[in-house]
Amino acid sequence: MKKLVFATSNENKIREVKEILGNSYEIISLKDIGCEEDIPETCPDFAGNALQKARYVKEHFQLDCFAEDTGLEVTALNGDPGVYTARYAGPERNAIANMDLVIRNLQDKEDRSARFRTAIALLLDGKEHVFEGTVEGQIRAERSGSAGFGYDPIFQPDGFDLTFAEMDSTSKNKISHRGRAMKKLLDFLK
Repeated sequence: MKKLVFATSNENKIREVKEILGNSYEIISLKDIGCEEDIPETCPDFAGNALQKARYVKEHFQLDCFAEDTGLEVTALNGDPGVYTARYAGPERNAIANMDLVIRNLQDKEDRSARFRTAIALLLDGKEHVFEGTVEGQIRAERSGSAGFGYDPIFQPDGFDLTFAEMDSTSKNKISHRGRAMKKLLDFLK
């Protein structure tokens, strides 16, 4: 089985990517390679942040790897939280506080459209590649469902009457932003 280093410490993302990949690859996390640092994400876009993390691993650990950055872009909030998705309500990265702030900020807004975007950066054999995935949807006025993580309880993808948090992981991964970006990565690796 081929090994892939995934430049993240986020256990939820690791679990989701493992589910998407199945038995195709063994996923190695930052913890597995001994990287305890909180890798900076200082770029103004998702692709830049993903590349920044992948380059960090290559530079400090001399390993080919892939990294991703994901964000929620809410139309009525001018694309926020965007690259600040994980830290929208503060540096604590509290998912409940983040969701509550989005809901509060949309309280008097009619347009509740939003999208999740994922950029995956792959560093392989000295070359850089970026794969993106997007899913359009709406922000619910309250949380619903207990599966998933992050903003899943308030994001309802277009064409569905369930939030991501109300879907089983297989259904979510087929249509999600991360699932779509991972499919492009897999197609490239084949």
